[in-house]
Amino acid sequence: MTAADVRVDGGGQDGGRPRLILGSASPRRLDLLAVLGVVPDAVRPPDIDEDPRPRELPRPYVERIAQAKAAAVQADADDIVLCADTTVAVGRRILGKPADAGEAAAMLTLLGGRRHRVLTAVVVRRGARVWLRTVDSTVAMKRLSDAELNGYLATGDWRGKAGAYGIQGPAAALIPWMAGSHSAIVGLPLAETAQLLAAAGWPMWRPE
Repeated sequence: MTAADVRVDGGGQDGGRPRLILGSASPRRLDLLAVLGVVPDAVRPPDIDEDPRPRELPRPYVERIAQAKAAAVQADADDIVLCADTTVAVGRRILGKPADAGEAAAMLTLLGGRRHRVLTAVVVRRGARVWLRTVDSTVAMKRLSDAELNGYLATGDWRGKAGAYGIQGPAAALIPWMAGSHSAIVGLPLAETAQLLAAAGWPMWRPE
């Protein structure tokens, strides 16, 4: 087992079901899977280049990255691999994860007082078969006062999050309105993920 191959439960096949491998280091995605009663057999976050291509639009970008993650995860032919990618977009502009507090402040200032899109692409792979769903949600962030901006930055919650915020944390106080899938904005759309896992042969509603 490598350092990137984290065993979550006993591993291996149980009652003939396939193994599930989560290709993500996000604790939020693990928590969301647990809501569905799903525990992956292993967590193997892939190491890929997530930089947008020149003039790449948000939806093609997030779908390309999610598919690249799924392709990069090492798995046996009968394993099910689950990967996802989330990005924040203002118009055609893609907001990734801020490198530092200054970049986070710039992103939050851009988002404040307007609506933006949060796109999450989910990919499930089993052998050569690949399933993809993308959920596009809209979020409104209030215009931030200096106290709100500096107070949120001080929490450190912006680290590692596209667009420099997470709706499931302290930033929820800054989000008066949203339309779409809350779980997708957090990082994994539950309804769509359940459908894709079932299509790949995971026993979502059947006793193992």
